Amino acid sequence: MSQALLQKNVRTASAEKGLAAAMSVAAATVMAVLKLIVGLLTGSLGMLSDAAHSGIDLAGAALTLLSVRVSDKPADENHPYGHAKVENLAAFIETFLMGASSVWIIVEALIRIFAKPVALRYSVWPLLVLVLSMAVDFWRSRQLKAVAARYQSEALAADAFHFASDIWSTAAVFIGLCAAWTGSILNIPWLHFADSIAAIVVSILILHFGWRLAWRTVGALTDSVPPEMRHRVLAELQRTEGVLSVDQARMRRAGSRYFADVTLSLPRQLTFQKSEDLVREATEAVQRVLPGADVVIHTVPRSTSAETVFDRIRAVALRNNVSIHDVSVQSIGDRLHVEQHLEVNENLSLRHAHSFARRIEDEIRHELPQVAEVLTHIENEPATIESPEILERDRSIESHLRHAASAFPEILDIHEIVTWRIGDKLQVSCHCTLPDDLSMQRVHEVITGLEDHFKLEYPEVYRVLIHPEPATDNCH
Repeated sequence: MSQALLQKNVRTASAEKGLAAAMSVAAATVMAVLKLIVGLLTGSLGMLSDAAHSGIDLAGAALTLLSVRVSDKPADENHPYGHAKVENLAAFIETFLMGASSVWIIVEALIRIFAKPVALRYSVWPLLVLVLSMAVDFWRSRQLKAVAARYQSEALAADAFHFASDIWSTAAVFIGLCAAWTGSILNIPWLHFADSIAAIVVSILILHFGWRLAWRTVGALTDSVPPEMRHRVLAELQRTEGVLSVDQARMRRAGSRYFADVTLSLPRQLTFQKSEDLVREATEAVQRVLPGADVVIHTVPRSTSAETVFDRIRAVALRNNVSIHDVSVQSIGDRLHVEQHLEVNENLSLRHAHSFARRIEDEIRHELPQVAEVLTHIENEPATIESPEILERDRSIESHLRHAASAFPEILDIHEIVTWRIGDKLQVSCHCTLPDDLSMQRVHEVITGLEDHFKLEYPEVYRVLIHPEPATDNCH
């Protein structure tokens, strides 16, 4: 996804979440004012408790509106993970508001039941307001829940959860008022306490929903993730071909976004390019479980049981950032003898090059205790770009080269012969056609033999470069 499209999606999400939160604030304001007015006019504690609940809704909705605006701010120097945790913090603060209002309502209800009864002024208006409140809560909870699910917003989800609980608490107040009114008409004394009992029921519901909300938000603030989610991430990573093991997998959530920090063990003989490919595949594996997650992967090189002696020798060279070639291993008795060609910078002195080669040999013996001896042929690795002088076609050189090639029946053709001079050194390159099914071992033997034969016939040549190619690729 392009950066421009990503920014557009972020702006769209921010606008939609802001609109949902603003509508929630407006609805909470209207309902809180209506319930407070009717509660004061009738003296109903149940209505006043529901008005207090709506007041908490208003405070929570305002807090949500603020949090979604702050949480969508991009990461900065002080907040490298972004500001999304503000949503979790807003949801957590809302649980305290819910708890405080519940305690106040319960205390007031107990006073009315056991110490100071209050006569209610009955009217149809409280019932109409409560029915309207339930309809509004149902509508806004569905709207908020849909937006919260679309953008994984913790604050909007908390608001939707809160407003859904309001429907039950308002229904309890509605039933309490109806019961108290019925008791007054039928002169049933114990029904006079139905309003206060309804207020207690509302408070208990608020505490219950508040506890569930607090448990969720505390989990988010303390970087808790569901165990099954972590297991799914581990399973996806372990199915990634080339990953030896998952040494560590840590995940955390901030608002709607997940962050994953993973350490993977990879075969140590992999190239940097292949390691990068595996890291990309592992990142995609994590994002299949956590879409859009910010994934950081640390790789650790490990040896494997499938490594050969040659793999382990090359691993030592790679660890020291040097190239080796023509590695051969002989088994003499129960010990191994290694021969290798080591390339070092041409500007090194013999003393430094020899010390470096000795260190490589010691590391090989430490890596492979069964190795008794390591013999290293030190070669210079060119450190400068040369400027060769291309020479005119030399039929004498071509003749000697073709004559040397005639000693090898596998050589089908010699072509593209080029001669050049670097300083006072004469060099020759050519293409050599060989049978398609010839093994690389035999190809190497033929090419090396041709070089040796040609240099014997034409000792003026300093270096011979021969490019082998299959017969099917020969266009000459």
